[in-house]
Amino acid sequence: MEQSLPGGSPPDEDLTARARIRQAALAQFTECGFEGTTIRGIAAQAGVSQGLLRHHYGSKQDLRDAVDQYILDEVRRISGLLMDETRRGELRAATVSREAIRPFASYLARSLAEGSTMLATLFDEMVSATEQFMALADEDDGHYVDRRTRAAVYSAMSLGVPLMHQQLSRILGVDTFSAAGDRRVALALLDLSAHALMTRELSDSARDALLATPLPPEA
Repeated sequence: MEQSLPGGSPPDEDLTARARIRQAALAQFTECGFEGTTIRGIAAQAGVSQGLLRHHYGSKQDLRDAVDQYILDEVRRISGLLMDETRRGELRAATVSREAIRPFASYLARSLAEGSTMLATLFDEMVSATEQFMALADEDDGHYVDRRTRAAVYSAMSLGVPLMHQQLSRILGVDTFSAAGDRRVALALLDLSAHALMTRELSDSARDALLATPLPPEA
């Protein structure tokens, strides 16, 4: 969330500077990682002085927190839009929403690798949103585990897509962070959501085998 300067609302040029600084920080953290990013580098990319940067955001950690909050707010907004459309029986906003999130994919991949605390909040919200989507589609067809477990595993798999960016791009022959690559990934995810990976009989046999095998003692 944007914060006002002490003493009242900031003028337009201050808001513009804040946005430029935040976007520059997003780019620098993505390219260099948190440890490799410097206040000087962010200020230079944003076209502002280091003093103005610190005036708006304080420390480098404060700036990363602001970037994380910005991304979380965008994900929440888009998730709410998709949920509203899903309840109406359509997902026409899916294309627009993916394009809105795509610029954050590289940052999320870097954050995953670095173990950012932001991801804990993001993951929790992804699980909750996925549970709601599943609740709209679920039928009593004998799920093996509860909905929250399924939502958590599905969310973890989804976050693995940006983390595996290099390998996916190599296999698909297109940068999955590009517009064309992201669309291909989106279509693949829709395919996997709409079509079964195996027959029910085959999955039941695997389930029976798993449940019949005693768990080994914990080390």
